[in-house]
Amino acid sequence: MPYFESTTDNTHLHFVDYGPASGPVIVFVNSSYLSTEMWEYQMLPLAAEGFRCVGLDRRGHGRSEDVWGGFDLDTLARDVGALLDQLDLHDVTLVGHSFGTVEVLRYLTLGGGERVARVVLVSGVAPGPARSSDHTQGLDPELIRAFNETFRQDRAKFFTEGADAFFARHLPGPTVSDAYVTHMVELCQGATARAATALNDLLPSLNLVPEMAKIDCPVLVVHGSADASAPLHLTGRRTAALIPGATLHVYENAGHGLFATHADRLNEDLRTFART
Repeated sequence: MPYFESTTDNTHLHFVDYGPASGPVIVFVNSSYLSTEMWEYQMLPLAAEGFRCVGLDRRGHGRSEDVWGGFDLDTLARDVGALLDQLDLHDVTLVGHSFGTVEVLRYLTLGGGERVARVVLVSGVAPGPARSSDHTQGLDPELIRAFNETFRQDRAKFFTEGADAFFARHLPGPTVSDAYVTHMVELCQGATARAATALNDLLPSLNLVPEMAKIDCPVLVVHGSADASAPLHLTGRRTAALIPGATLHVYENAGHGLFATHADRLNEDLRTFART
């Protein structure tokens, strides 16, 4: 299996690289808890169409090394950059989901724009869900910290009980099977306890608003109207408004897991945007 070492602390990170080496490059950055397997409905068909699809298992996730440190946002973003450098990728369409959108944006503002041509932010938590001086409608940071403590006490319960809302299974429209839900819960539990809680601990103070105006490449924001994990009005709409020239696509009745429920629509958005 392909691995490389992070440039900050030599952590062994796993990646996948599908499709022809000469194809248009799409790099996928995962949600919290999940590995590159979350993108199966994107990476496999798009690679078969001629795109080069690359994905990274974040430290402590999937098949990457279980480590204690390196969960600050700058290090996580540099891990993404190290992958692009390792494979010497150019003209990249960089796609992040949920917490992955935060890493994508921080990578760009750390100076990673040379390799990236365009960005897709899917169901993002960026620029941050918490209340702040420039986001008075956000969630109380203490409520997020209380959630994090509940999460620490029983991660398995959180993943299992939250799965239906994650995929908006209570709403009309495309859905996923019970077996797929079970599979995704198992993938989430594959992230180490250290990695999962460390990412959650970043959320109460997360605020990328000052960085948004610095993004100078084309950006597509994709968000579900029924996203319970990152509500549209708290994250997706704000991101689209704050990044100059960003385009917002709202999927009606789609939840946080639209990469599975609305895979065909997302793939069409990705292939169209990656060819611009």
